Amino acid sequence: MNNAIYNFSLPENEPILDYFKGSRERILLDKEIEKQSNEVLEIPLIIGGKEVRTGDFGEIRLPHDHNKVVARYHKAGKAEVEMAIKAAMQAHGEWSNMAWTIRASIILKAAELLSTIYRPVISASTMLGQSKNIYQSEIDAVCETIDFMKYNVSFAGRIYGLQPKSSYNQLNRLEYRALEGFIMAVSPFNFTSIAANLNMAPVMMGNTTVWKPATTAILSNYYLMQVFARAGLPEGVINFLPGPGSVIGNTCLASKDLSGIHFTGSNGTFNNLWSQVSQNLSHYKSYPRLVGETGGKDFIFVHPSANTQDVVLNSIRGAFEYQGQKCSAASRMYAPRSLWPKIKEGLCTLAEDIKMGDIKDVTNFMNAVIDEKSFDNISSYIDYAKHAPDAQVIAGGQYDKSKGYFIRPTVVETTNPHLKLMEEEIFGPVLTVYVYEDKELDKALELCDTTSPYGLTGAVFAEDRRAVARMCEKLRYAAGNFYINDKPTGAIVGMQPFGGSRASGTNDKAGGEFNLVRWTNPRTIKETFVSPQEYRYPYMTESE
Repeated sequence: MNNAIYNFSLPENEPILDYFKGSRERILLDKEIEKQSNEVLEIPLIIGGKEVRTGDFGEIRLPHDHNKVVARYHKAGKAEVEMAIKAAMQAHGEWSNMAWTIRASIILKAAELLSTIYRPVISASTMLGQSKNIYQSEIDAVCETIDFMKYNVSFAGRIYGLQPKSSYNQLNRLEYRALEGFIMAVSPFNFTSIAANLNMAPVMMGNTTVWKPATTAILSNYYLMQVFARAGLPEGVINFLPGPGSVIGNTCLASKDLSGIHFTGSNGTFNNLWSQVSQNLSHYKSYPRLVGETGGKDFIFVHPSANTQDVVLNSIRGAFEYQGQKCSAASRMYAPRSLWPKIKEGLCTLAEDIKMGDIKDVTNFMNAVIDEKSFDNISSYIDYAKHAPDAQVIAGGQYDKSKGYFIRPTVVETTNPHLKLMEEEIFGPVLTVYVYEDKELDKALELCDTTSPYGLTGAVFAEDRRAVARMCEKLRYAAGNFYINDKPTGAIVGMQPFGGSRASGTNDKAGGEFNLVRWTNPRTIKETFVSPQEYRYPYMTESE
């Protein structure tokens, strides 16, 4: 028996590699992209560590070349979901009772595998399947995934170390049990790292999961499963179920053993899950933990004292990196009349300068949006702006899906602060700007705070530090991640725990201790050394 008390110190964040032409990492990545591009991979379900094939196939096509099929995946039906729930429950006992340092070592090995052997594999699959350029894939699929795993190990140690005080004649302790049941993990297409963390955060705390990956991210998510298995994750701890969300969700939510949902995706889907859980409350063994990160309508607010170059560069990156398909992407701006001419000129010049196309051309800053449904939705907002009397498309506005789902970075200027492009989540490369009068700063701040139902990220730009403090207070609940003189994207694990409230989710802060606490079911244990020898209180014996 190992009686050591082990503390995992906070790690260094994974270094971002440069991928210059001729570098080792670039050579390996290019080779892997070619390999994955020239094969049609068959992706099974993975239930209880076993590959399961249903024969009901779906196809994975490249967003930037939708005639190109790179994988076919088996779809789960109700029977397979029930198998996965059973496998998760069977694995729960051993995994939840395993020494947490052993769980930690498996997760740390997975991180090391991603940093080394699987780095080009996971990056290439993310680039191809989710249409990310090298940099966006590196910071997401590689670095952030590794950071989540390493930091979660350290955070778990901190949590386990939080123990109550003991007093005379007693010993008090907290046992951080796993939740009693299985976790349903529902992951999005846009971040491979989120898909990993939605599973591995509960798993670190001794839970087991049934994982519904986004259909458009199955390629990279399947390779994640290979990494987990190679790291030594026991069979059934994570069960991989590509397939229709309605079948997987309805079956999981009907199980009395559902103990939690770890979710990132749309408001509509999360609201539906919450509603179904509410209707089934009397059926469950325990109240399920619902942890969700949903939508965003993220803002950039410009004060008249702002540096216009800082505003322009951060707006371009914040709005158009990864085609604006980040829940944190800048989608609306409030700009003062006095600075708008310079900001407008800069935004239009840089937006028109952006090169976009296939991920294999490394000079492309932007690539394709994820699929036709997304393409049609985003282009409908652009068309609306083109015909709205109170809006003008001042940059971009073009789109083409003949080969891939390409939409030019688009900037819209509006005189209506309640234009639907200022209020509704678009999830694409569209930035809408409302120009306010300098003297109406307070009114503009009120608009920024109340226009959108979301509360995920936001950024303010100002050189006047007193103004920054004032805006920070006025917009206190407008963003769960608030940025000063920086773009509202790019939260780093261990540095800026991520999440928002209002319609943006439960704000359980991925990348911090608080998220992991949600996957524990604490038990207080009190041990008394010497029991009382008399039922009466001491003062009652005075008359004797």
